[in-house]
Amino acid sequence: MDTARTDMVVADEMFQRVGIDEELSEHLDKPSLTYWADVWRRFRKDKLALFGLVLMVAIIATVFLGPLFSGKDYKYMDSSVKNLRPNAQYWFGTDDMGRDIFTRVCYGGRISILIGFLCTIVMFVIGSLMGALAGLKGGWVDNLIMRFAEFVGNLPYLIIVVILTMTMGRSIFAIVLAMSLTSWVGTCRMVRGQILQLKELDYIEAASALGANTTRIILRHLLPNTMGIIMVQVTMSIPGFIFGEAFLSYVGLGIRPPGTSWGALASAGQARLMFHPHILFFPCIMIVLTTFAFHLVGDGLSDALDPKLRE
Repeated sequence: MDTARTDMVVADEMFQRVGIDEELSEHLDKPSLTYWADVWRRFRKDKLALFGLVLMVAIIATVFLGPLFSGKDYKYMDSSVKNLRPNAQYWFGTDDMGRDIFTRVCYGGRISILIGFLCTIVMFVIGSLMGALAGLKGGWVDNLIMRFAEFVGNLPYLIIVVILTMTMGRSIFAIVLAMSLTSWVGTCRMVRGQILQLKELDYIEAASALGANTTRIILRHLLPNTMGIIMVQVTMSIPGFIFGEAFLSYVGLGIRPPGTSWGALASAGQARLMFHPHILFFPCIMIVLTTFAFHLVGDGLSDALDPKLRE
């Protein structure tokens, strides 16, 4: 049976040209985000973390700007206003020497927060570089660094602090050195574990094949890719160092008078708790609020930097 074949004529009038709008074709429905912009977007969705960040900023602003508003000196003593309770003139009251507690809490907060940040910086620098070098090089370099880290990590912390403060004096430098001497060990192990995973990736091998030296590979390729977990570690460490300094000052190994810190103020207020509890309450509540704020921020960063939770 013959099959009839019909040729159809296609005319231009049968179709409607849609055309191309060049401006619309370049339009993006969502703006492109960098890595840290995406982290901030996810971080600010966490209300508790955002509250912690606001609280942390408020505490830091208070300890640095508070004395400007109170108009009092933390060393000034007035025997006529001893042990006053909080009032309109002395917001946190006065101590047994007639000194303004609010101004002393602000000044002590500067010292405590400064020590916390300095110890964290030392921990971050030493731990990150040692861990990155151990993970990248491997072999005898890895064994040497990790055995040294184990030795340092097993040193008795309190004995080191006592020895250093006795030989170097109770200065900020001695306290920072004593507190950070063993703290870098945990960061070193954590960074080493991350580097062992990253160094097997293609771009690390490519950088090495192109002649990049060890320093460039560590600083430009490895450490930036471990910053997420390091940032969480740093945020969690600062309140730990603040609390550690407060403990040392509480037992008499901290800042030497007339300097002060939150721990020194708490130690002085503990003896007067029965009759003048406000002397102990305010430095202690500042320690608690600061630790609470940093932990909220650390938890928020941990979730924001976790790739498994990325939307």
